[in-house]
Amino acid sequence: MSGQLLGNVLVFGRVLRGLGLDAGPDRMVDLVEALDHVPIGRKRDFAHAARALCVRRPEEIARFEKAFEVFWRKPPDGETAMDLRSLGERRRFRRPAFAPAPLPGAAPPDGAEPADADTPPVLHLTLTYSAQELLRRKDFGELTGEELETVTRAIRQLAWELARRRTRRLEPGDGRALDLRRTLRNSLRHGGEVLEWKRRRPRAKARPVVVLADISGSMERYTRMLLLFLYALARGLDAPIETFLFGTRLSRVTRELEGRDPEEALAQVARSVPDWSGGTRIGDALAEFNLRWARRVLGRGAVILLISDGWDRGEPEGLRAEMARLQRSAHRVIWLNPLLGAPDYEPLARGMRTAMPFVDDFLPVHDLASLEDLARHLEQLPIDRPLRRQQTRPPAPAGAAAR
Repeated sequence: MSGQLLGNVLVFGRVLRGLGLDAGPDRMVDLVEALDHVPIGRKRDFAHAARALCVRRPEEIARFEKAFEVFWRKPPDGETAMDLRSLGERRRFRRPAFAPAPLPGAAPPDGAEPADADTPPVLHLTLTYSAQELLRRKDFGELTGEELETVTRAIRQLAWELARRRTRRLEPGDGRALDLRRTLRNSLRHGGEVLEWKRRRPRAKARPVVVLADISGSMERYTRMLLLFLYALARGLDAPIETFLFGTRLSRVTRELEGRDPEEALAQVARSVPDWSGGTRIGDALAEFNLRWARRVLGRGAVILLISDGWDRGEPEGLRAEMARLQRSAHRVIWLNPLLGAPDYEPLARGMRTAMPFVDDFLPVHDLASLEDLARHLEQLPIDRPLRRQQTRPPAPAGAAAR
Protein backbone atom coordinates (compact mmCIF):
# COMPACT_ATOMS: atom_id res chain seq x y z
CA MET A 1 0.00 0.00 0.00
CA SER A 2 1.29 3.47 -0.85
CA GLY A 3 2.17 5.88 1.94
CA GLN A 4 -0.36 8.37 0.59
CA LEU A 5 -3.23 5.91 0.89
CA LEU A 6 -2.12 4.77 4.36
CA GLY A 7 -1.98 8.36 5.56
CA ASN A 8 -5.46 9.11 4.33
CA VAL A 9 -6.93 5.97 5.90
CA LEU A 10 -5.51 7.27 9.19
CA VAL A 11 -7.15 10.65 8.50
CA PHE A 12 -10.48 8.87 8.07
CA GLY A 13 -9.90 7.07 11.38
CA ARG A 14 -9.30 10.42 13.09
CA VAL A 15 -12.62 11.65 11.72
CA LEU A 16 -14.42 8.59 13.09
CA ARG A 17 -12.79 8.96 16.49
CA GLY A 18 -13.94 12.56 16.59
CA LEU A 19 -17.50 11.28 16.14
CA GLY A 20 -17.12 8.92 19.06
CA LEU A 21 -16.65 5.68 17.10
CA ASP A 22 -14.26 2.91 18.02
CA ALA A 23 -11.63 3.68 15.37
CA GLY A 24 -8.43 3.39 17.35
CA PRO A 25 -5.05 2.40 15.91
CA ASP A 26 -5.82 -1.31 16.20
CA ARG A 27 -9.00 -0.87 14.14
CA MET A 28 -7.13 1.12 11.51
CA VAL A 29 -4.49 -1.60 11.27
CA ASP A 30 -7.28 -4.12 10.65
CA LEU A 31 -8.78 -1.82 8.01
CA VAL A 32 -5.44 -1.46 6.23
CA GLU A 33 -5.05 -5.26 6.21
CA ALA A 34 -8.61 -5.58 4.84
CA LEU A 35 -7.62 -3.47 1.84
CA ASP A 36 -5.59 -6.43 0.61
CA HIS A 37 -8.90 -8.22 0.07
CA VAL A 38 -11.34 -5.34 -0.59
CA PRO A 39 -10.52 -3.05 -3.56
CA ILE A 40 -10.43 0.62 -2.56
CA GLY A 41 -11.97 1.58 -5.93
CA ARG A 42 -15.27 -0.18 -5.07
CA LYS A 43 -16.98 2.32 -2.82
CA ARG A 44 -19.74 0.09 -1.48
CA ASP A 45 -17.42 -2.83 -0.65
CA PHE A 46 -14.97 -0.56 1.15
CA ALA A 47 -17.81 1.12 3.08
CA HIS A 48 -19.12 -2.23 4.31
CA ALA A 49 -15.64 -3.34 5.37
CA ALA A 50 -14.95 -0.10 7.26
CA ARG A 51 -18.36 -0.17 8.95
CA ALA A 52 -17.90 -3.79 10.06
CA LEU A 53 -14.62 -2.85 11.74
CA CYS A 54 -15.45 0.54 13.23
CA VAL A 55 -19.14 0.37 14.19
CA ARG A 56 -19.94 -1.49 17.42
CA ARG A 57 -23.52 -0.35 18.25
CA PRO A 58 -26.61 0.22 16.08
CA GLU A 59 -26.87 3.89 17.08
CA GLU A 60 -23.42 4.52 15.56
CA ILE A 61 -24.44 3.45 12.05
CA ALA A 62 -26.01 6.82 11.13
CA ARG A 63 -22.92 8.75 12.27
CA PHE A 64 -20.61 6.45 10.34
CA GLU A 65 -22.68 6.73 7.15
CA LYS A 66 -22.73 10.54 7.40
CA ALA A 67 -18.97 10.74 7.97
CA PHE A 68 -18.30 8.32 5.11
CA GLU A 69 -20.44 10.30 2.63
CA VAL A 70 -18.82 13.61 3.65
CA PHE A 71 -15.37 12.11 3.25
CA TRP A 72 -16.16 10.75 -0.24
CA ARG A 73 -18.42 13.33 -1.80
CA LYS A 74 -17.39 15.80 -4.51
CA PRO A 75 -18.04 19.48 -3.71
CA PRO A 76 -21.08 20.74 -5.64
CA ASP A 77 -19.35 23.84 -7.00
CA GLY A 78 -17.16 21.78 -9.35
CA GLU A 79 -13.91 22.15 -7.38
CA THR A 80 -12.18 18.91 -6.51
CA ALA A 81 -11.13 17.90 -3.03
CA MET A 82 -9.57 14.60 -2.08
CA ASP A 83 -11.82 11.77 -1.03
CA LEU A 84 -10.98 8.19 -0.07
CA ARG A 85 -11.82 6.70 -3.44
CA SER A 86 -9.73 9.14 -5.44
CA LEU A 87 -6.88 8.85 -2.93
CA GLY A 88 -6.87 5.10 -3.47
CA GLU A 89 -6.72 5.58 -7.22
CA ARG A 90 -4.34 8.59 -7.05
CA ARG A 91 -6.42 10.43 -9.61
CA ARG A 92 -7.18 13.58 -7.68
CA PHE A 93 -5.10 15.59 -5.32
CA ARG A 94 -3.84 16.29 -1.84
CA ARG A 95 -5.69 14.98 1.14
CA PRO A 96 -8.37 17.13 2.78
CA ALA A 97 -7.75 18.77 6.10
CA PHE A 98 -10.38 17.95 8.69
CA ALA A 99 -10.78 20.11 11.72
CA PRO A 100 -9.97 17.95 14.75
CA ALA A 101 -12.75 17.29 17.20
CA PRO A 102 -12.85 19.75 20.11
CA LEU A 103 -11.49 18.43 23.38
CA PRO A 104 -14.01 17.71 26.13
CA GLY A 105 -14.66 20.86 28.14
CA ALA A 106 -12.85 23.14 25.68
CA ALA A 107 -14.36 26.56 25.12
CA PRO A 108 -15.89 27.23 21.70
CA PRO A 109 -14.04 29.63 19.38
CA ASP A 110 -14.95 33.30 19.35
CA GLY A 111 -18.31 33.97 17.75
CA ALA A 112 -19.32 30.30 17.71
CA GLU A 113 -22.39 28.90 19.37
CA PRO A 114 -21.74 26.42 22.17
CA ALA A 115 -22.25 22.88 20.92
CA ASP A 116 -24.89 20.64 22.36
CA ALA A 117 -23.60 17.60 24.19
CA ASP A 118 -25.50 15.21 21.94
CA THR A 119 -24.49 16.90 18.67
CA PRO A 120 -21.57 15.24 16.87
CA PRO A 121 -18.69 17.51 15.84
CA VAL A 122 -18.94 19.06 12.38
CA LEU A 123 -16.41 18.06 9.73
CA HIS A 124 -14.80 21.02 7.99
CA LEU A 125 -13.37 20.16 4.56
CA THR A 126 -10.55 22.36 3.30
CA LEU A 127 -10.15 22.40 -0.48
CA THR A 128 -6.59 22.04 -1.71
CA TYR A 129 -4.82 22.73 -5.00
CA SER A 130 -2.10 21.00 -6.94
CA ALA A 131 -0.70 21.07 -10.47
CA GLN A 132 -2.53 17.84 -11.24
CA GLU A 133 -5.85 19.74 -11.05
CA LEU A 134 -4.75 21.63 -14.17
CA LEU A 135 -4.05 18.34 -15.96
CA ARG A 136 -7.55 17.07 -15.20
CA ARG A 137 -9.00 19.88 -17.34
CA LYS A 138 -6.29 20.02 -20.00
CA ASP A 139 -7.22 18.71 -23.45
CA PHE A 140 -5.49 15.46 -24.42
CA GLY A 141 -4.36 17.04 -27.69
CA GLU A 142 -2.42 19.77 -25.84
CA LEU A 143 -0.44 17.65 -23.35
CA THR A 144 3.36 17.75 -23.31
CA GLY A 145 5.53 14.64 -22.97
CA GLU A 146 5.84 14.83 -19.16
CA GLU A 147 2.14 15.62 -18.79
CA LEU A 148 1.28 12.63 -20.98
CA GLU A 149 3.08 10.31 -18.55
CA THR A 150 1.23 11.78 -15.57
CA VAL A 151 -2.18 11.52 -17.25
CA THR A 152 -1.37 8.03 -18.51
CA ARG A 153 -0.72 6.83 -14.95
CA ALA A 154 -3.97 8.44 -13.80
CA ILE A 155 -5.96 6.75 -16.59
CA ARG A 156 -4.55 3.33 -15.68
CA GLN A 157 -5.69 3.81 -12.09
CA LEU A 158 -9.26 4.83 -12.85
CA ALA A 159 -11.86 2.55 -11.25
CA TRP A 160 -14.66 1.39 -13.55
CA GLU A 161 -17.91 -0.14 -12.40
CA LEU A 162 -20.88 -0.61 -14.72
CA ALA A 163 -24.48 -0.51 -13.58
CA ARG A 164 -25.94 -4.00 -13.36
CA ARG A 165 -28.98 -5.50 -15.07
CA ARG A 166 -31.73 -7.76 -13.78
CA THR A 167 -31.78 -11.26 -15.21
CA ARG A 168 -34.56 -13.84 -15.37
CA ARG A 169 -32.77 -16.10 -12.94
CA LEU A 170 -33.60 -15.76 -9.25
CA GLU A 171 -31.47 -15.84 -6.13
CA PRO A 172 -32.22 -15.79 -2.37
CA GLY A 173 -33.26 -12.31 -1.32
CA ASP A 174 -36.10 -9.99 -0.33
CA GLY A 175 -38.00 -10.20 -3.61
CA ARG A 176 -41.66 -11.05 -4.23
CA ALA A 177 -41.23 -14.63 -5.46
CA LEU A 178 -41.62 -17.38 -2.87
CA ASP A 179 -38.77 -19.87 -2.42
CA LEU A 180 -40.71 -22.98 -1.43
CA ARG A 181 -37.66 -25.26 -1.34
CA ARG A 182 -35.82 -23.11 1.20
CA THR A 183 -39.03 -22.51 3.13
CA LEU A 184 -39.73 -26.25 3.55
CA ARG A 185 -36.09 -27.00 4.34
CA ASN A 186 -36.11 -24.32 7.05
CA SER A 187 -39.38 -25.65 8.49
CA LEU A 188 -37.69 -28.99 9.31
CA ARG A 189 -35.85 -27.23 12.13
CA HIS A 190 -39.23 -26.54 13.78
CA GLY A 191 -40.91 -29.90 13.33
CA GLY A 192 -42.37 -29.07 9.92
CA GLU A 193 -44.01 -25.82 11.07
CA VAL A 194 -43.57 -22.93 8.61
CA LEU A 195 -42.51 -19.94 10.69
CA GLU A 196 -40.90 -17.86 7.93
CA TRP A 197 -41.50 -17.61 4.22
CA LYS A 198 -38.27 -17.50 2.23
CA ARG A 199 -38.24 -15.37 -0.90
CA ARG A 200 -36.22 -14.88 -4.07
CA ARG A 201 -35.28 -11.85 -6.16
CA PRO A 202 -33.95 -11.39 -9.72
CA ARG A 203 -30.22 -11.95 -10.00
CA ALA A 204 -28.16 -8.94 -11.13
CA LYS A 205 -25.28 -9.24 -13.61
CA ALA A 206 -22.95 -6.77 -15.23
CA ARG A 207 -23.94 -5.51 -18.67
CA PRO A 208 -21.64 -6.30 -21.60
CA VAL A 209 -19.82 -3.30 -23.12
CA VAL A 210 -19.02 -2.84 -26.81
CA VAL A 211 -16.61 -0.06 -27.82
CA LEU A 212 -16.46 1.30 -31.38
CA ALA A 213 -13.58 3.79 -31.62
CA ASP A 214 -12.67 6.07 -34.53
CA ILE A 215 -8.91 6.08 -35.42
CA SER A 216 -9.11 8.23 -38.55
CA GLY A 217 -6.84 11.17 -39.32
CA SER A 218 -9.15 13.72 -37.69
CA MET A 219 -8.86 11.81 -34.38
CA GLU A 220 -5.06 11.43 -34.56
CA ARG A 221 -4.15 13.76 -31.67
CA TYR A 222 -6.53 11.88 -29.35
CA THR A 223 -5.80 8.34 -30.56
CA ARG A 224 -3.06 7.35 -28.12
CA MET A 225 -4.90 8.59 -25.02
CA LEU A 226 -8.14 6.95 -26.15
CA LEU A 227 -6.34 3.65 -26.71
CA LEU A 228 -4.94 3.88 -23.20
CA PHE A 229 -8.48 4.56 -22.02
CA LEU A 230 -9.71 1.46 -23.87
CA TYR A 231 -6.92 -0.62 -22.33
CA ALA A 232 -7.79 0.63 -18.82
CA LEU A 233 -11.48 -0.01 -19.48
CA ALA A 234 -10.81 -3.57 -20.64
CA ARG A 235 -8.67 -4.26 -17.57
CA GLY A 236 -10.85 -2.45 -15.03
CA LEU A 237 -14.42 -3.39 -15.91
CA ASP A 238 -15.82 -6.47 -14.25
CA ALA A 239 -17.96 -7.15 -17.33
CA PRO A 240 -17.55 -8.66 -20.82
CA ILE A 241 -16.08 -6.03 -23.17
CA GLU A 242 -15.52 -6.10 -26.93
CA THR A 243 -13.42 -3.43 -28.65
CA PHE A 244 -13.45 -2.45 -32.34
CA LEU A 245 -11.52 0.26 -34.18
CA PHE A 246 -12.64 1.78 -37.45
CA GLY A 247 -11.57 4.25 -40.10
CA THR A 248 -12.51 3.08 -43.56
CA ARG A 249 -12.97 -0.49 -42.28
CA LEU A 250 -13.68 -2.31 -39.03
CA SER A 251 -11.02 -4.13 -36.96
CA ARG A 252 -11.63 -6.16 -33.81
CA VAL A 253 -8.85 -5.59 -31.21
CA THR A 254 -10.32 -7.27 -28.14
CA ARG A 255 -7.53 -9.85 -27.85
CA GLU A 256 -4.76 -7.31 -28.47
CA LEU A 257 -5.93 -5.25 -25.46
CA GLU A 258 -5.85 -8.23 -23.08
CA GLY A 259 -2.08 -8.11 -22.51
CA ARG A 260 -0.62 -7.10 -19.16
CA ASP A 261 1.84 -4.55 -20.59
CA PRO A 262 -0.07 -1.52 -21.93
CA GLU A 263 2.72 -0.40 -24.28
CA GLU A 264 2.98 -3.84 -25.85
CA ALA A 265 -0.81 -4.02 -26.11
CA LEU A 266 -0.91 -0.70 -27.97
CA ALA A 267 1.89 -1.87 -30.26
CA GLN A 268 -0.07 -5.01 -31.12
CA VAL A 269 -3.15 -2.89 -31.84
CA ALA A 270 -1.13 -0.66 -34.19
CA ARG A 271 0.19 -3.72 -36.07
CA SER A 272 -3.25 -5.29 -36.46
CA VAL A 273 -5.10 -2.22 -37.80
CA PRO A 274 -4.41 -1.53 -41.51
CA ASP A 275 -6.22 1.82 -41.93
CA TRP A 276 -4.58 3.86 -39.17
CA SER A 277 -5.08 7.68 -39.45
CA GLY A 278 -6.86 7.42 -42.79
CA GLY A 279 -10.31 8.46 -43.88
CA THR A 280 -13.58 7.88 -42.05
CA ARG A 281 -16.59 5.91 -43.23
CA ILE A 282 -18.66 5.47 -40.12
CA GLY A 283 -21.69 4.09 -41.97
CA ASP A 284 -19.66 1.38 -43.74
CA ALA A 285 -17.94 0.37 -40.48
CA LEU A 286 -21.26 0.14 -38.66
CA ALA A 287 -22.75 -1.86 -41.53
CA GLU A 288 -19.94 -4.42 -41.20
CA PHE A 289 -20.40 -4.50 -37.43
CA ASN A 290 -24.18 -4.98 -37.67
CA LEU A 291 -23.75 -7.73 -40.25
CA ARG A 292 -20.86 -9.72 -38.74
CA TRP A 293 -20.73 -8.96 -35.02
CA ALA A 294 -24.00 -7.55 -33.66
CA ARG A 295 -25.64 -10.92 -32.99
CA ARG A 296 -22.50 -12.18 -31.22
CA VAL A 297 -21.76 -9.28 -28.89
CA LEU A 298 -24.94 -7.23 -28.40
CA GLY A 299 -26.90 -9.79 -26.40
CA ARG A 300 -27.81 -9.50 -22.71
CA GLY A 301 -28.48 -5.75 -22.80
CA ALA A 302 -25.12 -4.47 -24.05
CA VAL A 303 -24.03 -0.83 -23.72
CA ILE A 304 -22.29 0.69 -26.77
CA LEU A 305 -19.57 3.34 -26.43
CA LEU A 306 -19.07 4.96 -29.84
CA ILE A 307 -16.00 7.26 -29.83
CA SER A 308 -15.74 9.62 -32.79
CA ASP A 309 -15.69 13.30 -33.74
CA GLY A 310 -18.46 12.68 -36.29
CA TRP A 311 -16.51 13.57 -39.45
CA ASP A 312 -17.68 11.12 -42.11
CA ARG A 313 -16.97 10.70 -45.84
CA GLY A 314 -19.78 8.23 -46.44
CA GLU A 315 -23.39 8.74 -47.47
CA PRO A 316 -25.70 10.03 -44.70
CA GLU A 317 -28.53 7.68 -45.71
CA GLY A 318 -26.38 4.62 -45.02
CA LEU A 319 -25.18 6.02 -41.69
CA ARG A 320 -28.74 6.81 -40.64
CA ALA A 321 -29.95 3.26 -41.41
CA GLU A 322 -27.03 1.61 -39.61
CA MET A 323 -27.31 3.86 -36.54
CA ALA A 324 -31.02 3.05 -36.28
CA ARG A 325 -30.27 -0.66 -36.47
CA LEU A 326 -27.46 -0.35 -33.93
CA GLN A 327 -29.66 1.48 -31.44
CA ARG A 328 -32.45 -1.07 -31.73
CA SER A 329 -29.97 -3.87 -30.94
CA ALA A 330 -28.38 -2.26 -27.86
CA HIS A 331 -29.60 -1.31 -24.42
CA ARG A 332 -27.96 2.11 -24.69
CA VAL A 333 -25.83 3.98 -27.24
CA ILE A 334 -23.35 6.46 -25.71
CA TRP A 335 -21.48 8.70 -28.19
CA LEU A 336 -18.19 10.09 -26.85
CA ASN A 337 -16.93 13.09 -28.83
CA PRO A 338 -13.57 14.73 -27.95
CA LEU A 339 -14.66 17.97 -29.64
CA LEU A 340 -17.60 18.35 -27.25
CA GLY A 341 -15.21 19.68 -24.61
CA ALA A 342 -14.82 22.96 -26.54
CA PRO A 343 -17.23 25.61 -25.18
CA ASP A 344 -18.31 26.76 -28.66
CA TYR A 345 -18.74 23.28 -30.17
CA GLU A 346 -21.92 22.44 -32.05
CA PRO A 347 -22.60 19.09 -33.79
CA LEU A 348 -22.69 20.57 -37.30
CA ALA A 349 -20.64 17.91 -39.13
CA ARG A 350 -22.79 15.90 -41.52
CA GLY A 351 -22.05 12.56 -39.89
CA MET A 352 -22.69 13.92 -36.40
CA ARG A 353 -25.99 15.54 -37.37
CA THR A 354 -27.11 12.31 -39.03
CA ALA A 355 -26.29 10.15 -36.01
CA MET A 356 -27.60 12.41 -33.24
CA PRO A 357 -31.28 11.25 -33.35
CA PHE A 358 -30.08 7.71 -32.57
CA VAL A 359 -27.76 8.58 -29.65
CA ASP A 360 -29.00 8.11 -26.09
CA ASP A 361 -26.13 9.96 -24.34
CA PHE A 362 -23.80 12.52 -25.93
CA LEU A 363 -20.72 13.07 -23.73
CA PRO A 364 -17.22 14.63 -24.05
CA VAL A 365 -14.05 12.55 -23.83
CA HIS A 366 -11.22 15.07 -24.18
CA ASP A 367 -9.54 15.24 -20.76
CA LEU A 368 -9.09 13.31 -17.53
CA ALA A 369 -12.06 14.97 -15.85
CA SER A 370 -14.38 13.84 -18.66
CA LEU A 371 -13.19 10.24 -18.17
CA GLU A 372 -13.98 10.49 -14.45
CA ASP A 373 -17.45 11.82 -15.32
CA LEU A 374 -17.90 8.93 -17.73
CA ALA A 375 -17.00 6.43 -14.99
CA ARG A 376 -19.69 7.91 -12.74
CA HIS A 377 -22.18 7.92 -15.61
CA LEU A 378 -21.62 4.23 -16.35
CA GLU A 379 -22.01 3.40 -12.67
CA GLN A 380 -25.40 5.16 -12.53
CA LEU A 381 -27.01 3.89 -15.73
CA PRO A 382 -30.73 3.21 -15.18
CA ILE A 383 -31.98 -0.35 -15.37
CA ASP A 384 -34.76 0.44 -17.84
CA ARG A 385 -34.09 0.95 -21.51
CA PRO A 386 -34.21 4.63 -22.55
CA LEU A 387 -37.16 6.01 -24.46
CA ARG A 388 -36.09 6.02 -28.11
CA ARG A 389 -36.46 9.32 -29.87
CA GLN A 390 -36.68 7.95 -33.40
CA GLN A 391 -39.57 6.15 -35.07
CA THR A 392 -38.43 2.67 -35.94
CA ARG A 393 -40.96 2.10 -38.74
CA PRO A 394 -43.37 4.34 -40.70
CA PRO A 395 -47.02 4.27 -39.58
CA ALA A 396 -49.43 2.08 -41.52
CA PRO A 397 -51.59 3.97 -44.05
CA ALA A 398 -55.22 4.58 -43.20
CA GLY A 399 -57.44 1.65 -44.03
CA ALA A 400 -54.58 -0.84 -44.16
CA ALA A 401 -56.00 -2.86 -41.28
CA ALA A 402 -59.30 -3.31 -43.12
CA ARG A 403 -57.68 -4.90 -46.18
